[in-house]
Amino acid sequence: QVQLVESGGGLVQTGGSLRLSCAASGITFWRYDMGFYRQAAGKSRELVATITTAGDTNYADSVKGRFTISRDNAKNTVYLEMNSLKPDDTAVYYCNARKTPLAYWGQGTQVTVSS
Repeated sequence: QVQLVESGGGLVQTGGSLRLSCAASGITFWRYDMGFYRQAAGKSRELVATITTAGDTNYADSVKGRFTISRDNAKNTVYLEMNSLKPDDTAVYYCNARKTPLAYWGQGTQVTVSS
């Protein structure tokens, strides 16, 4: 059974930082591209950042320079370091594991940035 468990969300003030973690089980983690997506209230889910099996990263323009994605294959965990947070970053953040054609999602963790 595949499980992706996010943690690290919460309430933070504008300009603050959070680190999200996503622990994976039930998959051969190092073979999967990993990512974080987010969905704000009333909006569609959008890509935040991805990291490939080779360690190549990709970021949404809105978070470039503020967020950093990384992975620890020994711990089957992917991280999203979020700095200089803004109210527009408020959303539920979801972890994603992908190895085409397979894709798995976590349950999401709420991030709220107060102004």
